[in-house]
Amino acid sequence: MKDRALVSSTRALDRALPVPLYHQLKSLLLSRIEVGELRPHARLETEDQLSASYRVSKATVRQALGELVHEGYLRREQGRGTFVAEPRVDQGPTELTSFTDDMQRRGLAAHSQLLSKAVVPADAGTAAKLRIAPGAKVFRLERLRTANGEPLAIQIAQIPLELAPALAGEPFESGSLYEALERHGLVPVSAHERHWAALIERAQARLLKVAAGSAGLCAERVAFLRDGRPLEYTSSVMRADRYQITLDLVRGNGVLRPVRNVVELDGDGSGARTSARQGENRRRIG
Repeated sequence: MKDRALVSSTRALDRALPVPLYHQLKSLLLSRIEVGELRPHARLETEDQLSASYRVSKATVRQALGELVHEGYLRREQGRGTFVAEPRVDQGPTELTSFTDDMQRRGLAAHSQLLSKAVVPADAGTAAKLRIAPGAKVFRLERLRTANGEPLAIQIAQIPLELAPALAGEPFESGSLYEALERHGLVPVSAHERHWAALIERAQARLLKVAAGSAGLCAERVAFLRDGRPLEYTSSVMRADRYQITLDLVRGNGVLRPVRNVVELDGDGSGARTSARQGENRRRIG
């Protein structure tokens, strides 16, 4: 899409309100984004132009834009200006679906770049999650997941080889892992998933096209067959500027709690994690 600066709304800021001018400007710009007046990739006016349009100082404009950048509504490109960011992809209580299904539901074209696929011995951690013996063979699939050509996540999936010996022959460059599993008679019906914050490492950053040390959102999922056997262990590293976690909360017995997901702090204090719990808190196909 060609860059184009958009003329600001002529609506003036109200100096009589007990609301800081930067916050009024931020709210006004945000409303223009939400109603579609400012669309993704549109270029905003310069700080000087916004300052003149709304009759505020450049410091006020800079603070309003800075908060919208921090919250993921805008992005800055050095030497080019400030642009409306793509909406973040919601992660939260939902059906158990594949990345491909998730993106298609949002009107995005999902693709995969195959990074590696191999049959390898399970390490102790993987074996514990899949309830197999350490060293047992697993099919390991590593892919870069993209939406509309933009890299969003790196995923590593591991499947016990005894469940699907022919899985390595599937064309994972374009197909969904869950669709491939279903062709082998394997249908996941529930999953245990957790999320936590992390910094994106240099090798991951090159693939995701972000700066090394950028904020990332990590996830681990273990999916189960109807008989309770673990089918899939997948670990993901996602761009935090393109994902957000949304939780619906209800109040019960005087305690505010999530409908399905629970945000908790690791025992070692390393970061907040979102865990989908068995029963009421288990993600499942509706």
